[in-house]
Amino acid sequence: MKDTFARYRQPIYLLILMSIAMPVAFNAWSAMLNNFALERAAFTGVEIGWLQSLREVPGFLAFTTVFVLLILREQTLSVVALAMLGVGVALTGFFPTVVGLYCTTVLMSVGFHYFEAVKQSLALQWLSHDEAPRLLGRLIAVGSVTSLVVYGVLWVCLEVLRLDFVWNFFLAGAVCAAIAAFMWLGFPHFPGKTEQHKGIVLRKRYWLYYALTFFSGARRQIFTVFAAFLMVEKFGYSASQVTLLFLINYAFNWLFAERIGGLIRKIGERRALTVEYVGLIVVFICYGLVENAQLAAVLYVVDHMFFALYIAMSTYFQKIADPRDLASSAGVSFTINHIAAVLIPAALGYVWIWSNSLVFFIGAGFALCSLLLAQNIPRQPAPGNETLFARGRLPTA
Repeated sequence: MKDTFARYRQPIYLLILMSIAMPVAFNAWSAMLNNFALERAAFTGVEIGWLQSLREVPGFLAFTTVFVLLILREQTLSVVALAMLGVGVALTGFFPTVVGLYCTTVLMSVGFHYFEAVKQSLALQWLSHDEAPRLLGRLIAVGSVTSLVVYGVLWVCLEVLRLDFVWNFFLAGAVCAAIAAFMWLGFPHFPGKTEQHKGIVLRKRYWLYYALTFFSGARRQIFTVFAAFLMVEKFGYSASQVTLLFLINYAFNWLFAERIGGLIRKIGERRALTVEYVGLIVVFICYGLVENAQLAAVLYVVDHMFFALYIAMSTYFQKIADPRDLASSAGVSFTINHIAAVLIPAALGYVWIWSNSLVFFIGAGFALCSLLLAQNIPRQPAPGNETLFARGRLPTA
């Protein structure tokens, strides 16, 4: 029995456990948030916009992970952050007020964003260039299977058992915190292959990755905040119906995420991102025009289907980056991703009151900017060949 357990005490299995713990808490929170906010705290588009902006402030401050890493190892920080995420979600249902939701959301968000920044860094350090696309796809698939189970259980709790929001939030958060405790006690420390820089690293040659990251954050916030809110406010979807939509979304990721990772390895990052951004332009325009609840649900599922292609951004950066930059750059890229994420939900919350459609047309504009930027990715990204205009040059820091 000891030998069997020792065989699973490897980095890839720790990453798999992380991919299970996070969606247990975060996806349950996401599925119930809009209905909880509307039914218990009387939120409008303005309050939900401000809540989502506050949620993204810790993401904007993710560059501070490099300072935390002066005290804690990356692996330790990832486990502590997961525990914070679990506690924040567990407390959410006990504070059904505007201020209460703002506070529990910030606590949950600190854990979530620190965890995501560090997990990406650990994965890129522990996985080779060759295996990264496939194994990153596998980790998405594991998270999707977990999400399917979470949404299935959540649907039963809401529709069959009629369990109150309070206990649904509490159970999801408690499970996440318990898995974090198991990871703390059950796994040794795994050293990275390369010693990481301890300061903030910004390099001119990473400019394209930074730009793609910025627009990715802007675009994703419109989907995360306003597409979900559209389903509840405009089309009257219940919490259980939103949960069913999430079930469909994650079933797709479970079936195809690892294959998409293999496809990216085959066709390259530029083509993969081109497919994603063209598809998103079409979806956002359709969001702005949709008047049918069923068609809106189809768009919601199609929108989510493109998410797995974001692996191409991670593998592009892994190919062009100095291996010593991965930990620092993960925090910096999260901050860049969240510059727009902090501002857009609050600003577009006011636009939403005036015109729902305009919010999604703005999203289409962000996707168009991403599409134009992606055309600068070379066929064989590498240090010194980061963009079509940088062949053979390797600038200093």
